[in-house]
Amino acid sequence: MLNRMLALVSASLLTVASYALAADLRTDHPDTYVVKKGDTLWNISARFLNKPWLWPEIWHANPQIHNPHLIYPGDVLSLKYIDGKPQVEMTRGVALGPAVDTIPLSQVEDFLKNLRVIDNPKTLPYIVGLEEDQVRVTNGQLAYARGIPNAQPGDMFAIVRPTVAYGRNHRGSGEYQLRSDDLDFRGNKLNGTNWNNYWKDVSYGRRGQPDYLGTEMKEMSLAQVTRAQGHGIETTTLLLMGGGAEVRTGDRLVPVEAQPYDLQFFPHPPKQQATTADYTRYRVIGVPDNIAAAGPREVVAISGGKLDNIDNGTVFSVWRIGSNAADHVAHHNALAADHDRVKLADEYEGHVMVFRAFDRMSYALVMDGTKDMQVGDILKHPDATR
Repeated sequence: MLNRMLALVSASLLTVASYALAADLRTDHPDTYVVKKGDTLWNISARFLNKPWLWPEIWHANPQIHNPHLIYPGDVLSLKYIDGKPQVEMTRGVALGPAVDTIPLSQVEDFLKNLRVIDNPKTLPYIVGLEEDQVRVTNGQLAYARGIPNAQPGDMFAIVRPTVAYGRNHRGSGEYQLRSDDLDFRGNKLNGTNWNNYWKDVSYGRRGQPDYLGTEMKEMSLAQVTRAQGHGIETTTLLLMGGGAEVRTGDRLVPVEAQPYDLQFFPHPPKQQATTADYTRYRVIGVPDNIAAAGPREVVAISGGKLDNIDNGTVFSVWRIGSNAADHVAHHNALAADHDRVKLADEYEGHVMVFRAFDRMSYALVMDGTKDMQVGDILKHPDATR
């Protein structure tokens, strides 16, 4: 009897889930679609679904097809119903180009290739001197590093520079303030107040975890070891070989990785449902180049990463936090009105998708929106309605 009841409940849940997913299909969805050059997985998903982040739930990865998750121009996608659930199946066509990207990689290329986030850059080896004691050197010139005593001729390193440290300052009563501080050549905060960032600092919610989120590092050049340390020489000699940017004393070194970032990923909701408390910590913490706001196809930094089960492809909705408005209608006295504040609704701004996740923060691309996104905006589940 119990088994029959469990089977009945399971079937009912499956029916509800199938109905809910079918309801998210666009009314004008195609029955078949031939993939074209210039398509991305996001815009293909948006042809079938009102919520492109549900794509993994309708994608049928045919095990008979080599690399079934890769979609190429010329492939034919067909919408079918299997056990009452909508599924998109692929028929491999004549490949007319490379596999489609999830998002336009050209718009995030700099963040994939030239930027990374590191917990503590001061633990990394660093450039201590330059050829002919110059202030800057570039391709074809030499730099001298300290901290890689075992490096051998032929070893490759990326030379990176700490630029911005993201974190939270404790403000008492369990509250924090978002900070993004420019750094000097040692990786320390610049002396004096950075007013450009100061006015963008925002009040942050309660969280009992460390204040530090990470330091953004910009790749300046590639370098190859030409002379190892030893025989009275206390530094490793490096020949700058690529990147084009000038290198200075204090720049750091990291080993060159064959493929340090993903190029293929599926859009999907967060792996775990965030609570209200979580929403106070998932925020937009940075917009590149000191721009005040970010619109569609622009990049934002967010305060959540791998340690929060956020991975590449995770989609969030972004909201402006509702103000606490003083009720000047009910009160003639301004002081009384200020003490009688009402909470206004959060305002929806758009969706972002994570394309590179680090431990405590990530980079995300703005996929759509009705308003520009700013530092301090809150992140919620992509299906959130308030």
